[in-house]
Amino acid sequence: MVRPTRVTNRIRALRFATGEMTQAELARRIGVTRQTVIAIEQGRYSPSLEKAFEIARVFAVPLDSVFQYTATATTEGDDS
Repeated sequence: MVRPTRVTNRIRALRFATGEMTQAELARRIGVTRQTVIAIEQGRYSPSLEKAFEIARVFAVPLDSVFQYTATATTEGDDS
């Protein structure tokens, strides 16, 4: 059985490291709603690649400084 992959992010930490930017301000700068920013921060929603790059650009950091992708898979029941 293969477990789902997990994309994590450091958006909240980056917001606070850059003068405590609000979720509303980040949302305005990338063209989404505050609710979308909340969902992304909480890992309930993954942004499009374009929005992910926009978020990284707002904080002036590389994409992988904002988002981390960790693939976790098991080989239980794998007949290959």
